Amino acid sequence: MQVLKIEHLDFGFTPEIPLYRDFSLTLEIGQIKAIVGPSGAGKSTLFELILGNLSPKKGHIHSKKSTMVFQDPYSSFHPSYPIINQISDVASLTDMPGYLKEMGIKESLLNKLPHELSGGQLQRASILRALLMKPDLLLLDEPTSALDNVIQLDVMQLLLRQLDKVGMLLITHEMDLARWCADEIIIIG
Repeated sequence: MQVLKIEHLDFGFTPEIPLYRDFSLTLEIGQIKAIVGPSGAGKSTLFELILGNLSPKKGHIHSKKSTMVFQDPYSSFHPSYPIINQISDVASLTDMPGYLKEMGIKESLLNKLPHELSGGQLQRASILRALLMKPDLLLLDEPTSALDNVIQLDVMQLLLRQLDKVGMLLITHEMDLARWCADEIIIIG
């Protein structure tokens, strides 16, 4: 099933410097594609376009139910509200025990406030929340950048095991990570 189709996208914040010109992309459940490029090339802007937070100058974007995992987990959680509440506000907790075990997260951590967790713990909570929302399209903006190498591998393996349910679009600066996990690498900028 196709979860994302971008057709002939044109976008730029100024007409003189387009970030995208006639850009097209399709993504299906079971696929992971990586967007690689330098800072400022428009990688995060592409996600904002997909989510509908920005409008293309030209072209069309069609996506199924999507959710995003942000690079900075501290900006994706409200600082004075327990993690578990922020997850249960947007997702069912039915599948949570299995994910907690797979991700090495203790359930007691989810009762804490975001600042009481390490960056790595909070990023795993962010990924947990995204998976529990049961999206068709998972947008991953440098999802493992806050994790150490061992946890990074565990989390990526967990994400890859979800490919029977979702399509994934990954932003990364790490070409080795893109080569390891992606079906296709799209270099921009």
